[in-house]
Amino acid sequence: MDIKVLGTGCANCRNTIALIEQVAKAKGVPVAISKVEELREIMGYGVMSTPGVVIDGKVVHAGGVPSRGNVEQWLSA
Repeated sequence: MDIKVLGTGCANCRNTIALIEQVAKAKGVPVAISKVEELREIMGYGVMSTPGVVIDGKVVHAGGVPSRGNVEQWLSA
């Protein structure tokens, strides 16, 4: 599962990455997480508020740290 976290490096972006890593480890789901910090690339996804989360090319979240329940749903799909 290819996951991109979109953001310029704020605390919420780091917390989002940490949460995704925790849930993936707990569920035993292999993930490849990358950080996208380039504003043009972030806007290319149509995300105007960060952090944003893109899973396998699809934007699933934008603005604020996602809830643990949401992350668990994404990693179960």
